[in-house]
Amino acid sequence: MSAPTSAQALADLLPDAVLVADGEGVLTLVSAPAARMLGSDPAGLCGRPLVDVLALRDRDGNRWFEQNRPYDGLRTRTGVPEQSWLLPDGTEVLVTARLHRPALGAPVSSVVVSMRSGRGRARLDRGRSDLVATVAHELRSPLTGVKGFVQALLNRWDRLNDEQKKLMLTTVSADADRLSRLIAELLDVARIDTGRLQLHRRPSDAAGLARRVVDSVSAGTARLVELSAAEDLPQVGADPDKFVQVLTNLVENAVHHGSGRVRVTLAPRVADDGPDGRDGVVISVEDEGEGIPHELRSRAFTKFWRNGASGGSGLGLYIVHGLVRAHGGSVVIEDAEGGGARIVVAWPGPVDPG
Repeated sequence: MSAPTSAQALADLLPDAVLVADGEGVLTLVSAPAARMLGSDPAGLCGRPLVDVLALRDRDGNRWFEQNRPYDGLRTRTGVPEQSWLLPDGTEVLVTARLHRPALGAPVSSVVVSMRSGRGRARLDRGRSDLVATVAHELRSPLTGVKGFVQALLNRWDRLNDEQKKLMLTTVSADADRLSRLIAELLDVARIDTGRLQLHRRPSDAAGLARRVVDSVSAGTARLVELSAAEDLPQVGADPDKFVQVLTNLVENAVHHGSGRVRVTLAPRVADDGPDGRDGVVISVEDEGEGIPHELRSRAFTKFWRNGASGGSGLGLYIVHGLVRAHGGSVVIEDAEGGGARIVVAWPGPVDPG
């Protein structure tokens, strides 16, 4: 049996910096990451007052200890929430504290302060800013069109003929549909990210659903979209609406971002092809364009990824990846024969109720 690990050794292994002070405010433990942040040696900090060692200030010059007074205040207080503070060198750290009492209402017996770099939060804030900027841009374009045509109809109604009115209203309708799709995509992203995606799985006819998708997409494009489905294709275990959404996103992605003919192929998937031990269907969607370079494929299923100058929200493949994985399947990007991109989805069969 291995020897017990000391509290100091455990604290040194933690990713966050840790300082522990007793009921008198004297430091009894300082982890190595905390000492590095404070620019000192752990052994040299132990035994010193927490108020002197924790040299953190906010942007107005206030000190953490005086602002939070961990040993004072209500005797029901058990912690200090996470706050942003600055080290002496100006580096931002996120600081939280736990106030330990032997009993509710008793004086504080020890204070545990943890610190971690604020860079992660800064990256998160930048990501959120990028998200807001991207969404605002995607919403603004169709809204500008709707507003412009509605304003023209209001101002010039009597001077427009029926064909002009019909054209404007048709454009407004198309822009409204685009807004609805974007909002639906954002809601799907939120559900995938938070694990709140609801699926209503049942045995489904993959070939029949695929035919609906191909017919629908073909009606709105001059590109040739072909469907090839093997005979005696097994059923899939799927929420039919989500299956249609996945395949629609893949086919529309091939139409909008590829070139030439788009081929949709459905073939049986045997249990050995996947880790779930269930039969199912392998779906491939390929075009005759330039394809997706190998070095970019790992990014293709991330939010707001776009390949080339083509438009779109950049959420389609991210949603595809999330929905397929939620069903227990997998999706990969390959090279199509003769050039172009091929996206292959392995979709499992129905779950055996037994």
